Amino acid sequence: MKTGDTLARLRDLATVGFIAGMLTAALLLPYALMGGLSVRAADHGFQSLPADLVTPALPQSSVILAADGSKLATFYYENRVEVPFAQVAPVMRKAIVAIEDSRFYEHGALDVKGTLRAVIANLRAGEVVEGGSTLSQQYIKNALAEMADNAQERRSALEPTAGRKLRELRYAVGLEKRFTKDQILEKYLNIAYFGDGAYGVEAAARHYFGVHAADLTLDRAAMLAGIVRSPTTYNPHLHPKRGRKRRDLVLNRMLQLKVITPAEAAAARAQPVRLKITKTPNGCVTSSAPFFCDYVQREILGNPVFGKNLRQRRALLQRGGLEIHTTLEPKMQKAAQHAVDRHVPPKNSSGKAAAEVLVRPGTGEITAMAIDRKLGDSSKRGMMWVNLAADADHGSSLGMQAGSTFKVFTLAEALRQDMAFGDKLFAPKEFVPTGFRDCAGHRVGDSTALGNAGDGEGGHDFTLVTGTWHSVNTFFLELERKVGLCETYKMATRLGMRKATGGKLQQYPSFTLGFNTVSPVRLAAAYAAFGARGRYCSPIAITGITSPKGPVKVPSAGCHQAIDSDVADAVNHVLGGVLTKGTAKGNEIGRPAAGKTGTVDNFSSAWFAGYTPDMASAVWVGDPRGGYKHPLRDVCLGEGCFAQVYGADVPAPIWRDTMTEALQGVPEHGFSAPSGGFFRKGSGEEEEDKDKKDKKDKDDAKGGDQPGRDDESPFLNWLLQAFRP
Repeated sequence: MKTGDTLARLRDLATVGFIAGMLTAALLLPYALMGGLSVRAADHGFQSLPADLVTPALPQSSVILAADGSKLATFYYENRVEVPFAQVAPVMRKAIVAIEDSRFYEHGALDVKGTLRAVIANLRAGEVVEGGSTLSQQYIKNALAEMADNAQERRSALEPTAGRKLRELRYAVGLEKRFTKDQILEKYLNIAYFGDGAYGVEAAARHYFGVHAADLTLDRAAMLAGIVRSPTTYNPHLHPKRGRKRRDLVLNRMLQLKVITPAEAAAARAQPVRLKITKTPNGCVTSSAPFFCDYVQREILGNPVFGKNLRQRRALLQRGGLEIHTTLEPKMQKAAQHAVDRHVPPKNSSGKAAAEVLVRPGTGEITAMAIDRKLGDSSKRGMMWVNLAADADHGSSLGMQAGSTFKVFTLAEALRQDMAFGDKLFAPKEFVPTGFRDCAGHRVGDSTALGNAGDGEGGHDFTLVTGTWHSVNTFFLELERKVGLCETYKMATRLGMRKATGGKLQQYPSFTLGFNTVSPVRLAAAYAAFGARGRYCSPIAITGITSPKGPVKVPSAGCHQAIDSDVADAVNHVLGGVLTKGTAKGNEIGRPAAGKTGTVDNFSSAWFAGYTPDMASAVWVGDPRGGYKHPLRDVCLGEGCFAQVYGADVPAPIWRDTMTEALQGVPEHGFSAPSGGFFRKGSGEEEEDKDKKDKKDKDDAKGGDQPGRDDESPFLNWLLQAFRP
């Protein structure tokens, strides 16, 4: 050996001896029982530190599940799935102990021999090949970092100071007294960071290899065990060569400790690094039902049921390890998404949008929520953050004017006041809204005349039935004046309607024409109440939540009988004709159904709300930039081009296609027949039949003057009569 090499080795040994001596002295100082004031003072200081650390509940990812158990989204502060000791492969436990604390099962909170050996081994290797801290101390360090409330506290928990090491050691002593070695190792495996955003061994196994921690093989276990010393340096995803070298070092250490055989070590070293990186998306953007997912997220973040303040609720969602069971049915979600995308393509040239919500009558369960956009940056075409289907507190939307879909509340109030199907009102061509009072008794209205430019025409009598079928504005204004604006308002609120901003509906004569801005989810829930024979349920998206600590309370739908079942049956009877003889004719779905079109003033948007006893839906079509500036005029959408869009032109076909697909395989149920008292003045269809007869007579009269008819040939006419079968 050359003189220079000898001197270098001596210097190395001297350095090792010095560092080992200093480290040993520092670690043993609290335990020194020799005389001397400074030692006793140091020991007193150590003993005065708290011995018990309340081990924190580790942040665990939460998952949102559809009604069939399929995953919709994951939320996390740290991507972690905590698992018990038995669900970690034994080879993984051995690997982490071998490389981080090989005498773990032999020593207490402090391992002087292991620490000295680690210092010497690391200096000789020129890199960190063994850990100096025990696994108990490492767990304490990570636990203190997890308990930090802010970045400064986290830095303090991790900074390399003597004070921190002393605190860790004191806590480690307490930890070793309270838990078994296996329990401590379980805690460590669940808290350790494995790089690439994976916290804990289960998340790491899923992330790097697409398997559970219980299924890790020797080579994969060694790879993961090698990462924790420096999660960036030894990350095999970022540095495959370095990661493999570190893996082999772990295998060598396991072999040295006789944890594995030479044959096992050789076979594992021969394995190439085969990663199957499985990203765990955080949030709703990549969900198969992104806007429904966002609705659920906002429900948890905004409802005091889940915490006193936003901070607590966010911590519950991102750290609580929740399993959130929801009402969404993938089959119905797909049906709704297909329909809105087909009729209003996400990147249509006119910039129009569509939103649809499905609600199950009698339960309030939201089974689908579809928008013809992706959840994301609203400045990009075909994307938006605002949930047009929801209220402001669940999606930032300020709502959209409801149009003629609100006429159903005036109809329901008229039937509640015992009006009959055959009751008639004259519908003028223009209506001056006077004689109205709100619920405070104030006169409301002005001298501006309202007309029938939307869905129907006036100028003669209509019954409750025919006025509804043709959606005649002036008829409903007359009807609202007759039954009372306040009473109509109360009917709407009994059925859950409120402004999308959360405020009360405004009361003006045009209330029945739907000037209030509402959300599709609320409208769908209101129409669902008719399908449930008057039983109203608040729309709900969550059926249950479980956490590691047990069940979490969730909001109730608060189902109750909002209106008499007989009134609901009568409404269903009238609205059934809208699909067969009224403004939505041609949008039948092959089973009993009812609904109402809605066209907002100046064609600023269009609606259709329809239902069966099994499912209700509300569809809105309009322009997110503002309907009055960008009306539904001269637009080309998925199914064609339109001079102007009525509720029957695009929203009703969306509803029809959705319901037809969504209800496949669902048993057909019909509506209950209304009581006979509603027919005391006839069916209400007589005027419709009379109008049709008058029109036919006029057509026949016109036809008699046309050349080429059979009655121009007497002989041919006699021949047809003579040989009539």
